[in-house]
Amino acid sequence: MINLNEHRDLLKQYGLEMFNLCRKQLKKSREAFINHDHDLAEDVLHSENRVNSLDLKIDRDCERFIALHNPVAVDLRFVLALRKINFDLERVGDHAYGLAKYIVEVDTPVAQELRDQLQFDEMYDSALSMLDDIQIAYQDEDAQKARKVFKKDKLLNKINLNSFSVISEQVKKDPQNIDQYLLLFSAIKKIERVGDLITNIAEEIIFYMEAEVLKHSKKKGSKKSK
Repeated sequence: MINLNEHRDLLKQYGLEMFNLCRKQLKKSREAFINHDHDLAEDVLHSENRVNSLDLKIDRDCERFIALHNPVAVDLRFVLALRKINFDLERVGDHAYGLAKYIVEVDTPVAQELRDQLQFDEMYDSALSMLDDIQIAYQDEDAQKARKVFKKDKLLNKINLNSFSVISEQVKKDPQNIDQYLLLFSAIKKIERVGDLITNIAEEIIFYMEAEVLKHSKKKGSKKSK
């Protein structure tokens, strides 16, 4: 029977595989969206089954790890964190799928000028950068690296919050571009959600490494400051 350390190392590698797969999906969906590339968008859609299959495998193996080894302390925190990280990564993959699906089904090319007005490319690049940072934090078991994504997420939130007023103003000036603006608005919402999922992963890494629970702590802090 596989021992605890070997099994844990194997699970960690599966987690890295999930990170790599979901990053490829998100990166391809960016290129497909910006370049209005139907073939690349279709590739993202077809790769969704691989994400789902790996998601199920990791979930099953986490359950097996708990059943076989009855882990405690850091080993228990690791497997509990990995299950949640895996869930969040699968959701990142879902959003990459949704963004690619817009290209296939909506078929509305978006002009560079409109993307610039909404800081769309910058937002997408920031989300990919966050995913890179959090993957390194997971691989190196670096809680400090994980904390860096919280600052980057603020940019995504800012662009998301500004998008409605920018679109409202621009549509009044140029109503003929409303389809493009509505598509961008929908895409921005998905990217903002990707940022939220990555911050969830950061919280799980910090929980695993430092036994510190960050969930809801920001909300409590904001209530105190009011």
